[in-house]
Amino acid sequence: MASYRELLSETKASIDEIDAASARAKVDSGEPLIVVDVREREEWEEGIVPGAQHIPRGFLESQIDQIAPDHDSEIIAYCAGGSRSAFAAKTLQDLGYTNVSSMIGGFAEWKRSGYDWATPTTLTPTQRARYSRHLLIPEVGEEGQLKLLNSRVLLIGAGGLGSPSSLYLAAAGVGTLGIVDGDTVDASNLQRQIVHSTVQLGEPKVESARQALEALNPDVDVVTYNERLTSDNVDRILGEGWDVIVDGADNFPTRYLVNDASIWHKIPVVHGSIFRFEGQLTVFKPHEGPCYRCLFPQPPPPELAPSCAEAGVLGVLPGIIGSLQANETLKTLLDAGDSLAGRLLLFDALSTSLMEVSIQRRPDCPVCGDDPTITEYIDYVEFCQGAAHQETATVG
Repeated sequence: MASYRELLSETKASIDEIDAASARAKVDSGEPLIVVDVREREEWEEGIVPGAQHIPRGFLESQIDQIAPDHDSEIIAYCAGGSRSAFAAKTLQDLGYTNVSSMIGGFAEWKRSGYDWATPTTLTPTQRARYSRHLLIPEVGEEGQLKLLNSRVLLIGAGGLGSPSSLYLAAAGVGTLGIVDGDTVDASNLQRQIVHSTVQLGEPKVESARQALEALNPDVDVVTYNERLTSDNVDRILGEGWDVIVDGADNFPTRYLVNDASIWHKIPVVHGSIFRFEGQLTVFKPHEGPCYRCLFPQPPPPELAPSCAEAGVLGVLPGIIGSLQANETLKTLLDAGDSLAGRLLLFDALSTSLMEVSIQRRPDCPVCGDDPTITEYIDYVEFCQGAAHQETATVG
């Protein structure tokens, strides 16, 4: 029976090894390269080769295809001193990887050589427990969860759609949630606006929502804007650096305002709308696909598009559409799956049916088209309903 030293010597003879200087040259070259750290988590957290991916040796076989689906990818494996990475390189060869090497001397030699190294950003033990089900998903994992924690999402409205969207985004660990809403909690809201409760009647919706979201997840920072979104404040609010806008507006003037501002600020919008038993959902990505004006060049007459307060809405419907908005937001932040950009999802609660409609970008769109004719904010109230009959735009 072979000893450990004999087995290690035999393994090293069957693989390619690379010294720290050559490994550094490859890392610095900018050429396609996957550097895999096979040490344990405690070692990883103390410092890494810049850009390295972490897969503990015991999980290598089951996880390597997540970061290296192409078996011809160039891979450099390293550990603390070069032994575990040698066995790792042999394992990768046995799995069919054709361009694998082990770094001689491991991370210890890298540091002794005076090369740059980094301390990785990692989840705390508490966060690893909270987001454990996310960490099991290859499309999320620790890297994706850290991305969510560093993301900023702005919600337009803390009402029917904003309630479920904000709750699920907070639960998922989106680090900063901004909420724009100038209304207060009313008894008629509670049939569908689940982020609020009876004890918060009369409170500003943004404060009621903030309390609920921070109680749900202390990782989340909630930024409140107790004001109605207008042409006067939209640049100030959007200029604070948001990755995604969740549009839960309940009126057309605000929707057109959000559309135009998002295009000029280059922020994707996850749009949702509800009416009685029907809901709609899509994603608008500025300069990549159609915008809200491509879908609705002109707003419908007021009598054909009453608000929820005028026409009513099934209480569970905004929960369905708002949850789908949260899903599209997470996909956008993680760059995972197929976006709804260019597709309009239609939901009918009475028949429990979904239908999808393709949306095309209009070259003559006045905002996102080839030759825009609207290049600054307009009077959206007058544009939608006529100045003589329209009150101040609201959200929710």
